[in-house]
Formats: sequence, C-alpha cells, structure tokens
Amino acid sequence: GVEGAEARDGSVDTAAGHQMQIDCGDTRARSRGATSGASPWQEIAQFPFVRELDGFDFDAQLSLDQRQVRELATCRWIARGDTVLFLGPPGTGKTHLAVALGREAIRQNHSVQFVTAATLVAMLAKAHDDGCLEKQLTTLSRPKLLIIDELGYLPFEANAAHLFLSWCRGVMSGDRS
Repeated sequence: GVEGAEARDGSVDTAAGHQMQIDCGDTRARSRGATSGASPWQEIAQFPFVRELDGFDFDAQLSLDQRQVRELATCRWIARGDTVLFLGPPGTGKTHLAVALGREAIRQNHSVQFVTAATLVAMLAKAHDDGCLEKQLTTLSRPKLLIIDELGYLPFEANAAHLFLSWCRGVMSGDRS
C-alpha cells in the first residue's frame, strides 16, 4: 500500500516518494479552455506521460483516501504554498498521481514543471560547475508547482546532495533562489 504523508502546514494528509514542491513563481497567462494537451504548459511541464485521476485505480490502493486526493485536485494547497510528499514503494501509483495533479494544476492556470530527482541534481551540479548556479535556481523557481519524481531512488554524490538540500532549504524558507 501507499503510506500517508502530510503537507508542510499539516492541513492535508495525503498518500503516495514524490515531492511536489511549491514555489511562489510567475504564473504565465495561457488559455484556460485548452483541450487535448493543447496548453503550452502541458509541453513545458515535461510530463513523462499523460495520466488523469479518473484513470487511477483507487481499489488497488486501499490505504489511499480518495477524498484526500480529490481535495488535492482542487489545487488549494498550491495557492497556500503547501508542500505535498507522496511516499510508497515502486509501482504504487505515485508518479501517476503526481502527473495527474500536475495536469489539473495546469488546467487551473498554475505553471508546472516535472523533473526527476536525478535530473534535478545533475542540473544543479552542472550549473554550479559552469558558474551559473544562480541562473539555474531562478529558472527552477519559476513554476508555481515543481514536481520532483523518484526522490530517494538513487544515491546522490555528496556535493550534488549538498546543492540539492541547500536549494530545498531555501525554497522551504521562502527564498526563491
């Protein structure tokens, strides 16, 4: 089953190892009536596939509270600046839920970026090595919703882990970079 987790402020107790980190980034204008993935944010978000909440098998995850997931789909937690962390073993639907909630956030005019933890750490390490870390941090702070997938699946090199954790601390404390 999928284990529960709490939003940073404790107001939403959700389920499913993905972190949805919320930034106070720019919300870019786009067509609210976009269909069939026509929204520019659908492409910018870089989802690995298309998933919707209606396609999630809640019967296969009995420990997951469907009402709580539906509450997350309202995206009020994004507006409040909350963090949601999905925890559970591989194959329990964490990525499905993250993508579905990200797509719903786009439909509600929130900017979204999807990235794996390994890719994010590699981006931070390369930017640090190239002397453009601040620029990369600014880029990462733009979306209202940053979905970090596969967090904890692979070990990080020490310097990369330090960069990642430093960035997380800054985001959690309200420092956009």
